[in-house]
Amino acid sequence: MLDDFDQYDPRNTEFYASARVNFTRYVLDLLDEEQGINLRDGWVPCTHRWLVTPGGAVVGVTRLRHRIDTPFLLQQAGHVGYDVAPSHRGQGYGHIALRVAMEEAALRCIPKILIYTAEANNASRAIIERGGGALESIAYSDFWKERECRYWISVRWEG
Repeated sequence: MLDDFDQYDPRNTEFYASARVNFTRYVLDLLDEEQGINLRDGWVPCTHRWLVTPGGAVVGVTRLRHRIDTPFLLQQAGHVGYDVAPSHRGQGYGHIALRVAMEEAALRCIPKILIYTAEANNASRAIIERGGGALESIAYSDFWKERECRYWISVRWEG
């Protein structure tokens, strides 16, 4: 996955760069982040799940932030982020990533999740809308330097 991002989507490579340096430390940091341990300033607990093919290849990742009580998360990032390695896009992994995030939200009793995507990212918009996303607004993001769509998705859970 890292090589795929390096070659075809270098903008996203930086998010995973520390995995190349020390993979064990990277995984331990993700586990700490999920538990809310040793969080960086402004960060919140976040669950990371990898999308792995039956052959064992990591082809994507989904992130669920347990809360969005910072201005940045509320106005720029939301609860959910997901990435699919470029050579695996268009194969349904984005739908799986969103479903996994919604299942995690249900386990954590989060009633609705906020998710952002670029207005021009038609594939991601289709994934979100098919997953039940209701478009709230579209506005320019100074952080992302493009127009972003803001969606809410109601989460269903048993119990």
